[in-house]
Amino acid sequence: MKRIHNPHIEDNTSWDIIIIGGGATGLGTALDATTRGLKTLLVEQSDFAKGTSSRSTKLVHGGVRYLAQGDINLVKHALEERGLLQQNAAHLVNKEEFIIPCYSWFSIIKYLSGLTIYDWLSGKYSFGKSKFLSKSETLKLMPEIKSKGLKGAIRYFDGKFDDARLAINIAQTAIKHGATLLNYTKVIALKKQDETVTGIETENVLTGKENTFTGKVVINATGVFVDDILKMNNPASKNMVRPSQGVHIVLDKSFLNTESALMIPKTSDGRVLFAVPWHKHLLVGTTDTPINEHSLEPKALKEEVDFILATASSYFNRKPTENDILSVFSGLRPLAAPTNNDGNSTKEISRDHKLLISAKGLITITGGKWTTYRRMAEETVDLAINHAHLVAKDCITRTLKINGCTDFRDGSYLDIYGSDKEKIEELMRTEADLCEKLHPDFPYNKAEVVWAIKNEMAETIEDILSRRLRVLFIDAKAAMEMAPVVAAILAKALHTDKDWEQQQVEIFNNLASNYIHTNSKQKQAILTE
Repeated sequence: MKRIHNPHIEDNTSWDIIIIGGGATGLGTALDATTRGLKTLLVEQSDFAKGTSSRSTKLVHGGVRYLAQGDINLVKHALEERGLLQQNAAHLVNKEEFIIPCYSWFSIIKYLSGLTIYDWLSGKYSFGKSKFLSKSETLKLMPEIKSKGLKGAIRYFDGKFDDARLAINIAQTAIKHGATLLNYTKVIALKKQDETVTGIETENVLTGKENTFTGKVVINATGVFVDDILKMNNPASKNMVRPSQGVHIVLDKSFLNTESALMIPKTSDGRVLFAVPWHKHLLVGTTDTPINEHSLEPKALKEEVDFILATASSYFNRKPTENDILSVFSGLRPLAAPTNNDGNSTKEISRDHKLLISAKGLITITGGKWTTYRRMAEETVDLAINHAHLVAKDCITRTLKINGCTDFRDGSYLDIYGSDKEKIEELMRTEADLCEKLHPDFPYNKAEVVWAIKNEMAETIEDILSRRLRVLFIDAKAAMEMAPVVAAILAKALHTDKDWEQQQVEIFNNLASNYIHTNSKQKQAILTE
């Protein structure tokens, strides 16, 4: 089986579109551009979806809270895209039942009215009709929520997905249609002629090799890093983005003991919190904390974790504590920078995307959310075509199936691979040792690691255990226990030695320790076990 990884590209290759950033927006833009017949290159400084795009609340949704804010167009467009995404990535996007517990009759009227509008806005892409549930019906569906004072609940439907897996499948789809995608390729400078941006200069962060790529238009789709790219063009440019940190914790599924998701409509700071069943665990979040710095590995603040635990405790019968947290992770939202003087508020910062020409030959796209990635990409490529006078076909992504898309499922955990499932099963049949599990508490096996290396451009332990198998985000300690087995498979595939193998395990364990919410002495004990 030939391995899919960074291809060798000559510097003198000329591209129609060069995209910087391998998150949801960048990958979507690459897919849109290449399917219009444009010669497309995408570069990502780390792994695909390393940042924000692997750290979402795992919802494909219109945004109930945006409806409350009166942003009808944003919600309507997102609901349409939710429907398209479910059709085009049926193996990854699932309909999810959400329960809003109500402890007053007024809240029942309020939320049922709002969600009836939400259903109406979805039109032909509806996932199901909202309805009132009695107290007994609510507790039957979700037995572990607080029953004292409960009047009933509102049930509504939205989508749930695996964000990083979708990113990889979009990348595969783009490659199949002719795009060239390079991960671990960092932009170190913009190439310019007079005042026009004509390309990029890059460095491969794994090998140190530098390259220069020329393109007719460069797309800056780097999320919270957009200002870094803009300052390469103009060091005096004002910041376009103000990052907001969202934290999630993962608990044992028994805390809710249900297949339904919980939506807490109004937390103590006036926001929304979700508790969503995900990979046989319970994902709880998120926070919304304005910060001044951005990084590839943002760290959860203690007050953010405390806030999630306190909010969950007010709804759960069994109150979760710090010791119950299996993993904690943070993501940074690239919100439009505020223009007022209240630098600590994120409530008025735009959640919609922003698209603009930053300089001749340079287009910037930022903001938005996973659900609307396809629409954002279409608008971005439309602008690029007009700006650079490119000759291109019409957009086809509304009906384009993402790699792996299939409606067939047999209940196996391998269903998440969609139509690629058969190929992984074939690997297991041809090499018996690949059937071995990576950990006794998880279903994942060695064949999936080999598949990720050969077909999903995984280069490191983190790529595999964080974004291909998602274990780091589910149970950080278990991920550390799997690391040596994964390192050995990687070393064999990449033809490296035992020293490299051990070094990779140490690098991963240091990273994974940040996903364990405990004190420094306990972390050190885990690292030295």
